[in-house]
Amino acid sequence: MQDKIIVVTGGTNGIGLETARALVKAGADVHIVGRSQDRIDAAVATIKASTGKGSIQGWKADLSSQPSIRALAPRLLGALPRIDVLVNNAGALFMKRELNPEGMEMTWALNHLNYFTLTHLLLDAVKAAPAGRIVNVSSAAHLSGQIRFDDPEFRSGYAGFAAYAQSKLANVMFTNALARRLTGTGITANSLHPGGVATGFGMNNSGPLQAFFGTIWKVFAMSAEKGAVTSIYLASSKKVEGVSGGYFARSKPAPISANARDQAAQERLWTMTAAQTGIVWP
Repeated sequence: MQDKIIVVTGGTNGIGLETARALVKAGADVHIVGRSQDRIDAAVATIKASTGKGSIQGWKADLSSQPSIRALAPRLLGALPRIDVLVNNAGALFMKRELNPEGMEMTWALNHLNYFTLTHLLLDAVKAAPAGRIVNVSSAAHLSGQIRFDDPEFRSGYAGFAAYAQSKLANVMFTNALARRLTGTGITANSLHPGGVATGFGMNNSGPLQAFFGTIWKVFAMSAEKGAVTSIYLASSKKVEGVSGGYFARSKPAPISANARDQAAQERLWTMTAAQTGIVWP
């Protein structure tokens, strides 16, 4: 990975932080994106200290917000000659329905619309790489997901885990539809399940029940370092050169749900997302 330029969203903690750390250690020039400047500064400092390398830089943006994403993209494009790997990792679970600054439901805005918009805006930089890669962090939660085409923002009957599963299903469907569009460009796009990881994920939710299960979860879940292994594998391994449209778990191809495989549904989701974001893909 020497001198490869990599962008990792949600890189200030958990899987994103460990992904960035490993890629810096491998010789890459890594750029992490986070919402809090304090957390960005802390992540950059800890990566420099633990790797002994300075090839890490942070960028502030609220990736749940479409205007913030659109402001971030030209900054990255102006600073980077190319992007060898884009790791779309930022995501969250919201047990209560919350809205982003534009009034959109947070789970859908952050976990899905973010991937769609940022990937589109940075695509020219990925195309400038000799063999660009797009890595989308999804989840096995997609297996129980359903796309509510009539109400993707859960304006009625909100349920946190159902909204999360829908967004993770959307990640896999978007990746597969994207891979088809990238055929012949030299760019690959793959999605993954990181595993059950003990991070701060989901701890933004308040309440004694969430706190109890969060504590139990941390006892049995794997470390963030182990959870980052598949992201690192898809970003760096020669074994997946030219592989596109795949879904991986434990660094191996894994099955996806029937809903995720439905190409007609993938295209319907693409059309709906393009309308929501105002993004027109070539």
